Amino acid sequence: MEARRHNLRQAWALRPRTEPPLRLCLFLLAWAWSALSLCAPHDHKTSIVLAPGYAPLAFLPPAPGSYALPTMGDAGDGDVIDSRGNAARLFEFLGEKPTILSFIFTTCDDVNGCPLATYVMRGVHDALQADPKTANKVRLISFSFDPLFDTPDVIAAYGAQFRDPDADWQFLTTDGPDSLDPILRAYDQWVIRDYDENGDYMGTMSHILRVFLIDEERRIRNIYSTSFLHADTVVNDVRSLIIESNGPAAVVGR
Repeated sequence: MEARRHNLRQAWALRPRTEPPLRLCLFLLAWAWSALSLCAPHDHKTSIVLAPGYAPLAFLPPAPGSYALPTMGDAGDGDVIDSRGNAARLFEFLGEKPTILSFIFTTCDDVNGCPLATYVMRGVHDALQADPKTANKVRLISFSFDPLFDTPDVIAAYGAQFRDPDADWQFLTTDGPDSLDPILRAYDQWVIRDYDENGDYMGTMSHILRVFLIDEERRIRNIYSTSFLHADTVVNDVRSLIIESNGPAAVVGR
């Protein structure tokens, strides 16, 4: 496990600071596949079915503003640490603008889990930043639920591989389970940590992928699972929230 983490740190250090989406996808897939191959018996017949978020959208999504995004509950708050090591409250990152909140951990080896979330987040970032009407109007948050390994230095190095230097893409962690667990409960984020026979944390965990769309009033407006997480639909949902707040002229007439 420590050797795998060392290799990941080296890979992050050697990658360019920005990645075109295709190369990012290939990197994430190679990363996840190599990690899986370390844990699973070699079997040429085994194949991985990639989540829909890795492929072009198979249908034409409804136009932004043409559908409703009902409130699904209130966002939760809690004590967090940013990638510079500063203590803060999660609410300090919510409410200023529509926000996409993704729970991840940096050593996740499930290609349809955290690597998918980061890949889709980069696609959302690219699409919104390419449009002057939506550039810098949305915040992305990748929140680690592995505080024992994902220290501020680790999440800073991880984030540097995916976000542009000026992007509003925040990478957060916590100081430990006492701060983290209430946040996970607030978002109904199911996580089971793996321990060895001595009760020591092994650095791996089981979890359900959940990505949240949160509006300017800190209300949850959509929750995306593996099967429904795709950059195109998330971007349209974000545009719908911007239309809701500022009118159709905010995002149409490009």
